[in-house]
Amino acid sequence: MFGLRAVELAAAERLRDAGHHVVIPDLFAGATVAGDLDAGFSLMERVGWDTIVRRACDALAGVPSAAVLGGFSMGVGVVGALWPERLEAAGAFLLHAPTLVPPGLRAGTPVQLHVGEDDAFAPPDQLVVFRDSAKQSGAAASVHQYPGVGHFFTDVTLPEYDAAATARTWDHVLSLLDAVS
Repeated sequence: MFGLRAVELAAAERLRDAGHHVVIPDLFAGATVAGDLDAGFSLMERVGWDTIVRRACDALAGVPSAAVLGGFSMGVGVVGALWPERLEAAGAFLLHAPTLVPPGLRAGTPVQLHVGEDDAFAPPDQLVVFRDSAKQSGAAASVHQYPGVGHFFTDVTLPEYDAAATARTWDHVLSLLDAVS
C-alpha cells in the first residue's frame, strides 16, 4: 500500500541472486508514500482495488501458472485475489498478512505465512481462518510468527524492522523456492 519501494526491490534482488526469476509489478504506477498508514490507505483508494489487481494480473500474463506467488502486506491481498485463477502455483509465501488459501490447489502445495506475533494486521481470528482454509485446500501450510516484531518487520526503513526475524523469513522463503524449483 506504500507503492513499489526499496524493500520490495531488494527482496526481488535477493531472490534473483539466489537464482530465481522474479516479476515484481508496480501496482501504483510509480507512486510511493513513506511508511505512513493513512497515506498508504489514501494511495490505495486513489488507485482503486480493481486497478491494483488488474495491474498485478497484467504483470503475470507471461508468467507460467506454476510460478510461486508472493506478497508483502497489502500484496498478500493481491495474491489472494489472483490465486484462485492460478491454482497450479507451485507455492506461496505471504509476508505480514494472511489471506485465504483457495480450494483446488495441488495437494501438498507449500504455503508460508510470516507475521509478527502481535501484528494487528494478522490477528488470531484471521490466522485461524488462514489455517482452516489451508487445511481444507490440502496445502502444506506453515505459519511463522515472530515475537516482539511489528507489522512490516522486513523493511529496514521502518521502526519495526527486525534483522533476525527478517533473516529467518528469507531463509524459509528461499527454502520453499529451492524445494519447488
